Amino acid sequence: MATVLAPIPPVADWLGDLDALNRRAPNFFAGRPVILDLGGLRLTREDLDGLLADLAARHIAILGIEGASPALLGPGMPPALSGGRAAGEIDTSASGEAPPTEAQPKEAARSLILDTPVRSGQTVLHLEGDVTVLGAVASGAEVIAGGSIHVYGALRGRAIAGAAGNPTARIWCRKFEPELVAIDGLYRAADDLDPAFRGQAVEVRLLEDAIKLNLFERG
Repeated sequence: MATVLAPIPPVADWLGDLDALNRRAPNFFAGRPVILDLGGLRLTREDLDGLLADLAARHIAILGIEGASPALLGPGMPPALSGGRAAGEIDTSASGEAPPTEAQPKEAARSLILDTPVRSGQTVLHLEGDVTVLGAVASGAEVIAGGSIHVYGALRGRAIAGAAGNPTARIWCRKFEPELVAIDGLYRAADDLDPAFRGQAVEVRLLEDAIKLNLFERG
């Protein structure tokens, strides 16, 4: 399994969101295989060299590259990859349009909806908005969102909301059995969670810089 990073324009803002994640979880990328998906960008070789240098400066090692023209790749570059099966990646929402050449206001947050369960060993990383999982999040899986996280099934893995710096983000799930929950850098591991909430439909939010759990009615 590999974590997929899919930059979107403007790349400077995307890198800023990545920096926010690194400040809250400094070791998140340590030892992780990372694939760079360029399907949402149109780059020159110089642009790609600059992007790889920016990622290397953040101690993110790129295992391979998807979605790039063969003309961009060559000796000394990560290898081209294809045929992988998407497990969880940043939503590129590629429209086929060229990225803006002038500074533009940051786009509104976009939601990522996964209609399949998140299996053990998979990481879903989406810093541009909410993540909704229509199935379950297995033990050993990880969902990281810049906004809120909605899990329609059981949450047994790790859920990290507000990862790009959003203290108003929340986590909702139908069956609360997590290994860890976090919002805006504040974490609670399974051993620190009230066992009375286990197996219940739960909302997780921040209240006065502390993680608070609430029960809600199942629909």
